[in-house]
Amino acid sequence: MHDPPAPRTRAPRRDAQRRREALLTAATSCFQQFGYDVPLEVVADRAGVGRGTLYRNFKDREALALAIFTREIDRFEDGFDPAAPIEANLGKMIRQGAPAAALFRRIAADLKQSDANLAAFEALGARLEALLAPAVEKARARDEIDRAVTPADLVLALQMVGGLLYPFMGDEEVAMHINAALGLLLRGIRPR
Repeated sequence: MHDPPAPRTRAPRRDAQRRREALLTAATSCFQQFGYDVPLEVVADRAGVGRGTLYRNFKDREALALAIFTREIDRFEDGFDPAAPIEANLGKMIRQGAPAAALFRRIAADLKQSDANLAAFEALGARLEALLAPAVEKARARDEIDRAVTPADLVLALQMVGGLLYPFMGDEEVAMHINAALGLLLRGIRPR
């Protein structure tokens, strides 16, 4: 008689998650440093994996870019408190999302403009709007924002403010730009 096989551990799944996360981190870095057309072999090398691992996780360059931005929205969701004052939420989202906004501006011109890609990025925008919706309602109830302000308006405002930040800026300069832009934004969305 043979002994039954040992139960399978979760290590391969955790290893796969670590490799996927390494690929996303490497792709973010490579896209920032070299642009969107960086050879995917460079991304795989920087992640410490082979090309086969990259393609098992992401069918193409666009899927990789989409996964980077999906991860950023996941991070927003993890720390988002819809009951917090709108100023705190927007400030946190701008600070946290500034690198992703800069990356998106860097690669947007080179993304394939297929219907599927556009739909995927629109879905991310809708997801961000859905995240903001309860915060907008609470901010309206506290009279922090005008009743006409929508979650879509705030997503647009976040994109606008994010467009003011550049990777070469130091932390103090980023903070100064965010505070100035956030002040202008909040004056514009407050009830009259």
